Amino acid sequence: MNPRHLTSLVAITGALGLLAGCASGPDSHLVSAPPPPAPTAAAGVAPAPQPQQVVATVVVPGVVNSYIVVQAPPAPQPEAVPPRPSAQHMWIAGYWTWQNNRYAWMAGHWELPPSGANAWVNPRWEPEGSGFRFYEGYWK
Repeated sequence: MNPRHLTSLVAITGALGLLAGCASGPDSHLVSAPPPPAPTAAAGVAPAPQPQQVVATVVVPGVVNSYIVVQAPPAPQPEAVPPRPSAQHMWIAGYWTWQNNRYAWMAGHWELPPSGANAWVNPRWEPEGSGFRFYEGYWK
């Protein structure tokens, strides 16, 4: 191979590698909730069967994902809001989500709204039957 072509190929590959490293999502930290306390049972009595945690998952294409969990979500965690990076950034508050059969805290972060969006609809938990339905947040 021609050394000049090899040098150009190495330069192009390096530039692409640098550009790929610049594309990153917002910093978000996942903090797991403490597990619920172990059930206690009287001597010689078998503990009651535990209900299945996730009852249903509903996916509405392009809109909102939701699912129902039997266990109530923990109280929101207090967060320190860091300085706003720019006037265009919007604060996305932290919230509890459901991952790997347990609650997990998604830390708040600043985010640039996607093109055409001007409002963030916060994720939320709503009581439903004997459980709690989670609705993911979305831009509108």
